[in-house]
Amino acid sequence: MSNLGELDTPGRSPRRGAGDPVKALLHRHRELCERAVDPLEIAAGLEAHGVTDRTAARFRHRDVFSLAEELYARVPRDGDTPRPATPTAAPEARATWAALTLLPGALCAVALTAVRLTHGEMRLYAAAAGTLAVALALRAALRRGPLSTADRTAPGTPAGRTCWLIGYVLLGDGLLGAALAGGPDDLPDGTPQSGWPLSTAPVLALTLACAPAAWATHLFTTRARRRLAASRGLEDFAASARPLLLGCFALFLCALTAMVPLCAAALDEPLAHPHTLTLGALLFLARLLATHGFTHAPKVMLTATVTAQATALATVFAARLPGCAALSTPVELLTTTWGPPAVPTLTCGAAALALLIHATRKLTRASAHTPPEQSR
Repeated sequence: MSNLGELDTPGRSPRRGAGDPVKALLHRHRELCERAVDPLEIAAGLEAHGVTDRTAARFRHRDVFSLAEELYARVPRDGDTPRPATPTAAPEARATWAALTLLPGALCAVALTAVRLTHGEMRLYAAAAGTLAVALALRAALRRGPLSTADRTAPGTPAGRTCWLIGYVLLGDGLLGAALAGGPDDLPDGTPQSGWPLSTAPVLALTLACAPAAWATHLFTTRARRRLAASRGLEDFAASARPLLLGCFALFLCALTAMVPLCAAALDEPLAHPHTLTLGALLFLARLLATHGFTHAPKVMLTATVTAQATALATVFAARLPGCAALSTPVELLTTTWGPPAVPTLTCGAAALALLIHATRKLTRASAHTPPEQSR
């Protein structure tokens, strides 16, 4: 980010004696103004550099949008550049990413069916093949459509931490329960009678939720850009974007909430609403922020969640060492009161809440909805 100097500092007015302060501002941001195809991009770029409506008032403009219009008009051009239409996905492209988002859930259902119908060594092969197929389908779904970060310079959400969180959904509660009981005595075999039971219903629900996550992200992105085009001030846009963000987030949670009991009933497993919902919310918000170029906060929150869950498991096993029995006391108290799912529910819930607060600040800025080459 460039140094704005005195002209762009919110707490200062343009220097006295400057006959045309807007001209000086244009000089500082000439590259931004020259590559912009309309005043809206200039307004978003100025906001990303710290210019607010209050700053614009010191340049004798009512808001940043009005200031951007003057800057756009002052840039010399050979001819008028037509304003591009709001980008919308072609029907073929939309059908492609819609099908890709349905693929992980479908393959996960097939894989779980294969695991339940096989035995012994064949069950191991079915589980390995199913895991690989679902992983490849998820990768394809995240590389196309609304959930893609391919056009951003920064990478998306960290795959390793996401795999840990999904793996904990599948294996973590069973391992924690077995560890607190003195086990585990054997490896999970995929049956409910195992001393280390698997929780497959939450995994199926989360893979099926890839489709509503993509549609909610698409809805938020397209509606936010339309509202940005119709706004006449940064505060006006933020006020309209905030309920849109919360509404799309609630829409995704409603879809996931409906899937959890259906998956639990289909697989004949206990209901795991809180754990699945908090993890789904965390992964959705992390991806939503990443698609708009904000990756630092998701990385921090995912890392903190993984660390907390790994620490909880580690303390239970470390408590078996001589003189270390007190290490597992917090986890034992928590699981005695609310059960093993309390650990991932609290860790994922706290991280999701932090990301939601962060998203209401970052995703309601005009600069979050500019084309990738214009953003941050």
